[in-house]
Amino acid sequence: MNASPPPVLPDQRLAAGVARLALRYRGHFSAETIQQVVTDSYERLAEHARVRTHLVVLAEHLATERLDALAHIQGAPGVGLPRVLFVCGHNAGRSQMAAALLAHRAAGHVVISSAGTLPAAEVEPVVAQVLTEAGLDLTNAFPKPLTPEVVQAADIVVTMGCGDACPVVPGRRYLDWPVTDPEGAPITVVRGILDEIDAHITELLDSLPST
Repeated sequence: MNASPPPVLPDQRLAAGVARLALRYRGHFSAETIQQVVTDSYERLAEHARVRTHLVVLAEHLATERLDALAHIQGAPGVGLPRVLFVCGHNAGRSQMAAALLAHRAAGHVVISSAGTLPAAEVEPVVAQVLTEAGLDLTNAFPKPLTPEVVQAADIVVTMGCGDACPVVPGRRYLDWPVTDPEGAPITVVRGILDEIDAHITELLDSLPST
């Protein structure tokens, strides 16, 4: 009877993503830095994951966002497109809705991130349904942990019910949106929450220098 092949370790499965990011950020970050960010991203996501089938792919997406933020911090923060970060508790409802709405309405004129202080395993299904109904893109929507570089790179941090766990970095513009949590709510209520967030997005876009 043939022996089973040895298990593929996370570091080995992440190697292809590390190689892709090393090419993308050549001249900006060392291979060691990229390896550390990718591995840390994987471990942070694995902490809350129920299913790990796509975890390697998600870790590469998260690492890309973190490296982009780090490059912004080390380059020329405060110039270029405005950067907005939405933060809530689980990054499964309000902050995902806000990020999707702003991405749709800003049409590439704003760099958008979202994160949770205690990220959930997945986006709330009813939230995903309401966003799909509204024609909003959910291709890259998944709950992400809050990381220091993403906060530091933001020009505006919008907090949405994360309380004392919300980040505070000097020099950032902070907005707190007291929006109802959609977790466990019926779809009619979630549709109303989307409308409520959209009104806040209108005010935010009006306040930005270039959108």
